[in-house]
Amino acid sequence: MIDAVLFDWGDTLFHFAWDESLVEAGWEAGLATLDREGLPGHEDTAARFRERYLPLLWIPGSLDEIEYPAMVRELLEGFGIELSDDDLSRFLEAEHSAWEPARQLGDSTHALLDSLRERGLKTGLVSNAFDPGWLLHNDLERMGIADRLDAAVFSSEVGKRKPHPAIFEAALEQLGVEPERSLFVGDRRFEDVRGAKEAGMTTVLAYWFRADEDERGLEPDYEAFTQMDVLNVVRRLQGET
Repeated sequence: MIDAVLFDWGDTLFHFAWDESLVEAGWEAGLATLDREGLPGHEDTAARFRERYLPLLWIPGSLDEIEYPAMVRELLEGFGIELSDDDLSRFLEAEHSAWEPARQLGDSTHALLDSLRERGLKTGLVSNAFDPGWLLHNDLERMGIADRLDAAVFSSEVGKRKPHPAIFEAALEQLGVEPERSLFVGDRRFEDVRGAKEAGMTTVLAYWFRADEDERGLEPDYEAFTQMDVLNVVRRLQGET
């Protein structure tokens, strides 16, 4: 039996349609909020970001989350631009908003979460994401997800990335659920399946947005090819035929 179902965020509940032009769009939007003379062009800042900082965002196997706001501040200081905390917050919010068209919610995300809660299960989210937590929680509100979750934990809030156990433990603590009474659904064999299994959770590998073959990962307990296939796994774990 299980008491809760937890999900990864990207490529599980939503798909992020990455496009190289998003980097320039984000820097253009962020710089526009500063409203001062002598700012660098967004093409120049985006180029430096790609060269020096973009490779640091997704270091394979890294368990420590990067301090993205500090990274943005450092980059602009290199152009002679000092930011107050308010300046930085406005910049980050505008940059984040410029990427909004790339966030594509899964067709059945709402229906799946509603169905799980109707069955008396708690729902949670555990995601590797470097943006500040307040921006990410705003995304959940805007996409109609926040009210359908009992807990949501991002690596930028915990300081550790999956598969580190700390991020799973933080979500389970919020839910008040033991790992052996929980199911984790995610699209990555290393971060999601390995991390959740090593934390003591039952796992589902999600295939509806992508197929992952990371050799560092583990085999899942179950596989799901559509979002609603997760309900079949839940029914089985709840003893239904």
